[in-house]
Amino acid sequence: MAPTDNTVARTLHDLGLASWFGGSLMGATGVNGAASVVQDPTQRLRVANSGWARWTPLNLAGIAAHLAGGAVLTGANKGRLAGQQGVATASTVKAALTVAALGSTAYARLLGKRLERAGDVPVEGGTPPTPPLLRGGLCPAAAHRAAVGDPGPDWGGAGCQCPHGRAATPHPGQ
Repeated sequence: MAPTDNTVARTLHDLGLASWFGGSLMGATGVNGAASVVQDPTQRLRVANSGWARWTPLNLAGIAAHLAGGAVLTGANKGRLAGQQGVATASTVKAALTVAALGSTAYARLLGKRLERAGDVPVEGGTPPTPPLLRGGLCPAAAHRAAVGDPGPDWGGAGCQCPHGRAATPHPGQ
């Protein structure tokens, strides 16, 4: 692997985001939906809380991977942040979405802990902690970042200035 190859960082970043978003989406629909079919309404919250509690350590690992990968990619591309048009703006938007998603996730965990302490109260189903929309918003932001360039060792990436002065635009199969 070349020293300019950010494959490991990109993998951590993207897989971390995928687990963070996918797990949150599955929990909001699957865990909470499954709890709603438990016959005894006083046990529904217990079932949902159990599922969310089992997910929490994996969610934390996904978030940590996403943040660690993002930090490495940001450091590796600091020259592009300063010099390539639009990169700083896109990175700022992505950072703001990340902060908002972290806040939403922290708030969801706080609500989850309160629900755990509520005990066996009758509910219709698991209460969705927060919609995973903010985490989902990071997906296109990450895809845009990759599309406009985290230049790999073999080509400049779409929108990157190559040494010959033209923007490289990769095509499928190249």
